[in-house]
Parts: sequence; structure tokens; C-alpha cells
Amino acid sequence: QVQLVESGGGLVQPGGTLRLSCTISSSSVSITPDGWYRQTPGNQRELVALIASDGEIHFADSVKGRFTIWRDIAKNTVYLTINNMKLEDTATYYCNVLFSGAMYWGQGTPVTVSS
Repeated sequence: QVQLVESGGGLVQPGGTLRLSCTISSSSVSITPDGWYRQTPGNQRELVALIASDGEIHFADSVKGRFTIWRDIAKNTVYLTINNMKLEDTATYYCNVLFSGAMYWGQGTPVTVSS
């Protein structure tokens, strides 16, 4: 059983900073999440950032320069920092992991950017 739990979402003003966390709980293996996606109502879930097992990082073009992603393997956790937040960053943010051929998702953490 693999469970992902996101946290850190909330209401932020434009230009602000937010850090999201995603932790995996698993009774059998020690793994870290693969990355972050976000979704707004009526739209498809879109990739935000990925971090591979070898540490290689990929960002969506729309967030390059403002988002950072890193992981703490000992805590089975991946973090996403959003800097200089924009109104269009408003979404529910999800983390995921591909494990043993199955994709697992967290429940999502909502982020709202508003003045």
C-alpha cells in the first residue's frame, strides 16, 4: 500500500512564496514521490515538475525560474517551492509516484493566489 499526503497549500498574495510537501507512507519500501502536477476546474491535470531517481529535474515551461523541487530521501518527501506567485498558479496541486507498475496520487492540496 502506497499513500501520498500533500500539505502546504493555502491562500497567498501575488508575489508571495509557498512551499508544498508530499510524503509517501509505505509499509514495505522507502520511496519518494516523482513529481507535482496541478489542476484547475474543467481542465486536465498538467505537469509542474518532476524529479527522477537519479536527481534529474524537469519543469514545465510555464513555471521555469519560479518553481524549485527537491527531495529528502530519508523522509520519503518531495518539496515544491513556488516563488513570485501569480494568479495563474491558483490550482489544486497533486503529487504522484509510479511504483510497481501502478501510478499513485495524493488527495491534492489547494493553492489560491489572490490579493
